[in-house]
This record gives sequence, C-alpha cells and structure tokens, in this order.
Amino acid sequence: MMIDGKLVDGEAGTFVNINPATEGVLGHVADASKADMHRAIDAARRAFDDTGWSTDHAFRRRCLLQLQDALEREREELREELIGEVGCPRAITHGPQLDAPLADALRYPAKLIDEYPWETSLGDAVVSVTGVNTTRTVWREPVGVVGAIVPWNFPFEVTIHKIGQALGAGNTVVLKPAPDTPFNATRLGRLVAEHTDIPPGVVNVVTASDHLVGEELTLSPKVDMISFTGSTAVGRRIMEKGAATMKRLFLELGGKSATIVLQDADFAAGCMMGIAPCLHAGQGCANPTRLLLPRSRYDEGVQILKGIYENVVPGDPQDHATLCGPVISDSQRRRIRGYIQKGIDEGATLLVGGVEPPDGLDTGFYVKPTLFVDVDNSMTIAQEEIFGPVLSVIAFDDEDDAVRIANDSPYGLAGNVIAGSLDRALAVAKRLRAGFIGLNGTAGYGADTPFGGYKASGVGRQNGVAGFDQYTEIKSVAYPAI
Repeated sequence: MMIDGKLVDGEAGTFVNINPATEGVLGHVADASKADMHRAIDAARRAFDDTGWSTDHAFRRRCLLQLQDALEREREELREELIGEVGCPRAITHGPQLDAPLADALRYPAKLIDEYPWETSLGDAVVSVTGVNTTRTVWREPVGVVGAIVPWNFPFEVTIHKIGQALGAGNTVVLKPAPDTPFNATRLGRLVAEHTDIPPGVVNVVTASDHLVGEELTLSPKVDMISFTGSTAVGRRIMEKGAATMKRLFLELGGKSATIVLQDADFAAGCMMGIAPCLHAGQGCANPTRLLLPRSRYDEGVQILKGIYENVVPGDPQDHATLCGPVISDSQRRRIRGYIQKGIDEGATLLVGGVEPPDGLDTGFYVKPTLFVDVDNSMTIAQEEIFGPVLSVIAFDDEDDAVRIANDSPYGLAGNVIAGSLDRALAVAKRLRAGFIGLNGTAGYGADTPFGGYKASGVGRQNGVAGFDQYTEIKSVAYPAI
C-alpha cells in the first residue's frame, strides 16, 4: 500500500489476488486494518491542511502530468495486469479499460486547472441589507480530503478519473480499491511515490480484504467527501453512514439501461446493440441490458439477436478475438446464474444460453451469454441489475409505449435510441429519464463528458466541468467597492 508517501505493509497481513479466467493466484497484496486506514486519513488531512497542495495550481498541474508520463511508461505492464486481475478481454483494454482513460483522464483536469473559473466576479452593487456599495465575488475552493472507493469491473478507468479530478481541484485522496482488483491501484501508488513530486499524504492507496475498512472513510469526520462507484445498495449505505458527518457525496451507482430500436431504424444495426451485455461479460453499469423492439418487427429482431448470441463464444481474455471473458468471481457467477433461473421461473423464454457452464470452460468464472425474449418489463430480470452477460428483449406498441417501458425502472443511468432520423432519436432522448444517452450507435464517453445517472443510479457526475465542480466548495466573498 502507500500511506503518507511510503510503500508499506498492512497490519492485517496479506490477501490473495485471483485470476478469474484461471482461478489461479496472481499474487498477494497488503491487507489493511482499520488503524492503517486511519493513518492514511490522517496523512491526507495533514497534506491538505499543512501544505500548499490545495493552492498551488501550477505545481498540481505539473504533478498530474508527471503521473501521466509514469503511467505511459508502464502502459503495457498495466494492460497485462488488468487482463490478469479483472479478466477483461484484451480488446477492451484498447478502449475503456485502459487506453481511453489514459488518453485524457489526467490531461483534461490538468488543463482545466488553468481554465477553471476559480474566481467569478458578480460586479459591484449597493447591497440592501448594508446600504454599502459592495464588490462581490465567488471563489471555488477544494472540498478537502476525498475518500475514493472503486469497483472491480473497470478499476483503472474509474480510479484515474476520480484521482485526476479530485487532485486537479486541489484535494487530497485516500483511494480504496476493490479487494478483487488491487494491483492496478498499488501500481498507481508506487508510481506516485517514485516518479512524481506529489507530496506525501496527497495520495494514499489502502488495500483491504475487509469492506468495513473502507467504511472508515465514510465514518471519519476528517474525510470531507466520498467519491464512490459501485452498487446502489452500497451507495445507500454510504449516504446513511455519511449523514452523521454531512459528507459531500458523488455516487455513480447501478443501471438497467434500455436500447430502444424504433420501427424506422436500421434494424440490423439496432439489434447489434444487443451484443453489449456480452462485452466484458456484462460487467458494466451502463450496459444496455434491456432491448426494446417494436411489436410489428419483433420476430425479425429476435432472429437477428438469436444469430448474434449463438455466435458469441466466451473465452480466454488474453485472446485478441475474445469479447466475453469471465466474470470476476465464483460468487458473482452464482449470482448471475440465480438471475437466469429466476427469468426462466417467471416465464421469460430462454432462447440462448442458460445456467450451465460454457462448453470447454470448466475452469474460470464463465457464464454463457444468455438471451431472454418475451420478457415483461415487470419481471425481475428486467428490473434488477444482473451485472452479467444477460439480455432481456421486450416488445413495445409505439413510441410512447417504448418511452414508458424504458423509464419504468428504479434506475436511470444510460440508454440508447436507434431511429431512422436524428430528429426522431433526439425527440425520444429528451423524454428518457437517464443521464447518458447514445443515439444511432454513438457514445459521448470522455474526460470532458459528465457521466452519471438519475434516480437510483446515483448522485452527481463523473468527468467534465460538472464533475470537477463537485470536488469544490463555493465561497461567496464581499468587500467594500473601491
């Protein structure tokens, strides 16, 4: 781990990091105690309160770019590490798992440091309560100590976006990676310690097998903000536990996103969106796991999807051709299979896949890509986040019915609209209660694009100026006009 600028062992010993494709041990990692976590929190508090990190914009920018250079030098080692511990297919590391966030997750906030409106003038005015001609300004200042809690599905992508924006805004950070995928985080800590001028305590990396060690971030009055990406259930717990100390929160949570394929769409292209739950074995919060087809073309769409799913073969994530690798753990595999069985029990038609292991893959945490049709939107598989390679196909009558079904969800993270014209797609997008919408096969992903959801999909946004804003506090300042 890294605490207060030093690479240290954990008081609780070590725990193992498992390769989900082979079930073999990749290695061991420091296991933190609650006392270790509090040492990291204290270090972050001192670094914020007693150093110039929060006010020295040029220094912060230089440090972020130093970290960028260090990560670039170890890009390929990091790629192999992610494939090993996450089980993500190699092809996906050339996109959102590694190369895409590495391109701009640090560079964008480094650039924003110079462009951000740290001070905004409201002009002079005679203020009614004092009768004094007053100059009024608004300052933006960092929140303070940020507890960054990261999931296992896209660990580097989430970590580097959190770190980039939190540090760029002038905060100090205690990073708590998921116990399933710790090595990318410990690598990041080592690079900070060995290859940057980031002062001790500004970045701390605490690895622990016990999730309650991470909860100390939520409970501690010395931590000003929690930046969490993960399940809605844990997000609710963080809100509850953080209430006592009035924690600032960014919560990017679960999703049950829908793709709407309208009747006038390029139907084959629209149905190809149904492959999304197979990518990285469906382990993505924004994955569109409900596909809505017009009833008038439903059978046509089902046949296209059947052909797609019958030809997706789970396999070794090291293989360049693999799109669907393993899920992260045996417990996650059992959870997904439970949802598949529930879909069968509730009356959906299982067209492809099922609960049996994929052929020839007795080792590794693999799940068959599974296609359900004749799904009613009230069924469990259409309402709850499965986080596996499972697609539910739902029929709709007309555009209004499609919007109703898409919005009939406790979640509101993302969605897609496939239509014959951009105007029609835009009109439908405006009616969807979700935070991240792609039209006709596009996606707005990037460090400059706010990402987050409505309803139970979270609070706040990651990335963009909106994301940077949430790592700041607002201070209004008034003084007599000169």
